Amino acid sequence: MTDRANETRTVTVEREMPHPPEKIWRALTQPHLIAEWLMRTDFQPVAGQGFSFSAEWGAVEGRVLEVEPHRTLSYTWEAMGLESVITWTLTPTAGGTLLRMEQTGFRPDQDQAYNGARFGWQRFFSNLEALLERTQ
Repeated sequence: MTDRANETRTVTVEREMPHPPEKIWRALTQPHLIAEWLMRTDFQPVAGQGFSFSAEWGAVEGRVLEVEPHRTLSYTWEAMGLESVITWTLTPTAGGTLLRMEQTGFRPDQDQAYNGARFGWQRFFSNLEALLERTQ
């Protein structure tokens, strides 16, 4: 028998982008660029560093867990009762970079947050791609 109370769900988005990992890394870690595709932030890519994201709908608090430049970035994402972890993985490909984002930790009773993340990350990825197209 499965203990449903301890099961969590994950939102995963993967896209291959025609940009080198270094360019995507900058967009994931520099506050002025993050503000253009995700939310306003005081983010710094330093393990243990706290930060916040803010938007019209509210705020997200986080703490950086892992930083491996141009490869992996992981941080907590806490908002409105959701305690999750975001992990970005950048894998070089022949045509650019495979960017993978996993948000783990959605409890079974958090359907609204889970479905919101499934929709929201698609939009954020589109915003990120548009930013990467127009920046050097």
